[in-house]
Amino acid sequence: MDSFLTASTRFAPSPSGFLHFGHANGAQFYARHAERIGGQFLLRIEDIDPTRSKPEYEQAIYEDLRWLGLTWPEPVVRQSDRFSLYGSFLHTLEEGGLTYPCFCTRKEIRAEVANAPRAPHGPDGALYPGTCKNLDPMIARDRIAAGQVHAIRLHMNKAAHMTGPLTFTDLDRGEILVRPNSCGDVVLARKDVPTSYHLSVTVDDALQHISCVTRGEDLLHATHIHRVLQTLLGFPTPVYRHHRLLMDPQGRRYAKRDKAITLRTLRAAGLTPADVIERIGL
Repeated sequence: MDSFLTASTRFAPSPSGFLHFGHANGAQFYARHAERIGGQFLLRIEDIDPTRSKPEYEQAIYEDLRWLGLTWPEPVVRQSDRFSLYGSFLHTLEEGGLTYPCFCTRKEIRAEVANAPRAPHGPDGALYPGTCKNLDPMIARDRIAAGQVHAIRLHMNKAAHMTGPLTFTDLDRGEILVRPNSCGDVVLARKDVPTSYHLSVTVDDALQHISCVTRGEDLLHATHIHRVLQTLLGFPTPVYRHHRLLMDPQGRRYAKRDKAITLRTLRAAGLTPADVIERIGL
């Protein structure tokens, strides 16, 4: 895959609640950027979490975005339909010796970090301490054969050695040096789901020819991980734009749990799409 066939941006919500002001800000931002670059605005449903994703929320996403006046090509990619696809790319990394099984529970990881005051930290907190990284492969195979649940992690040290130095371009921040060791050995396949956010997003952005990845500045650090995965899997490198996050009057990020600011509530209260766009300052 040498180049992008079509200039595109994407809005990729999770159907775990109703869209709110923050989502409206992001969706409009991405759609306008697609228009500026003469490309397509794509919608993708990121529903890999079966415990939180609900069909009624997915339908509400379509309704709310159409109410805002947004359109997108069909069919819409749903990540829950693509587990086998993600598995094929995970297998490529496994064959390259770049992954390892992790049998740790969250409780065990927290205890390990608590016992290591100098445990490395990233922007999102303590990194995985590497408990299973050096587990004897024969023991790991026996535990898997016995049916013990496990996640699959990226061996970041090996990955960084293979890729060498990497950068990415943020259209607002310029060129940024990738810091793979600040990310740790991230999960590529969860215990309950055969993929993860990092793997599925990287694969989908490449296969959907997303030339400009637009998302919130809270995901800037995730881009370091995705650049590593892109290089390992032979994917092209998009440019990025990490936009500001919309805050409520108290300075907090808008969240799905706040039902007062969902687009459905605002619509029921008589607001128009123009009112919403004016409020988010676009």
